[in-house]
Amino acid sequence: MLTIGLTGKTGAGKSTAALYLKEKGCHIIDGDVIARQITEKGSPVLLKLQQAFGEDILDEKGELIRKRLAERAFSSRQGTALLNSITHPEIKRRCQKEIALAKSMDCKAAVIDAAALLEGDCKELCEKIVVVTAPEDIRLERILARDAITRQQAATRIKAQRDDEYYFSQADIIIRNYPPYDIQDELLRLEELIG
Repeated sequence: MLTIGLTGKTGAGKSTAALYLKEKGCHIIDGDVIARQITEKGSPVLLKLQQAFGEDILDEKGELIRKRLAERAFSSRQGTALLNSITHPEIKRRCQKEIALAKSMDCKAAVIDAAALLEGDCKELCEKIVVVTAPEDIRLERILARDAITRQQAATRIKAQRDDEYYFSQADIIIRNYPPYDIQDELLRLEELIG
């Protein structure tokens, strides 16, 4: 069974590619879901995040205020790197469990869907890397429509990510999710990958 890493900058359209792969019989390992699970109230990861980013990233119930953490972590490359150093080891452990589950279910492939895949420990679990891409202006509008944040907050998230070349240099397949390319035609290129 193949393990595929699915990544790309925020707003590029990874979830569209993930849905396509799921429909084709792949097991999707959602990095965002895992990130939420490992930062649940009282978790060791949450304690480390609080120590690194401030006591006030938790609300009065002891739960993570995600927007506040994101503002601090994504305001600089150093902040993003610190966040990743705290969260990625546990994310990798959970991904390994999910890959084993996918094998036991005889899935076509396990797909790790994660924005920070290339910076993290999960990259080494992947045999192939798929990068979904779109220009910055298109991604900005998608983020604004999706996340209910300000234009400035969206721009800050975009700026915290590496340049396109960083992604492209590590990709086995690049999916272009913007005009004039048709996303369905682009996704067909994944067929060869999963067999």
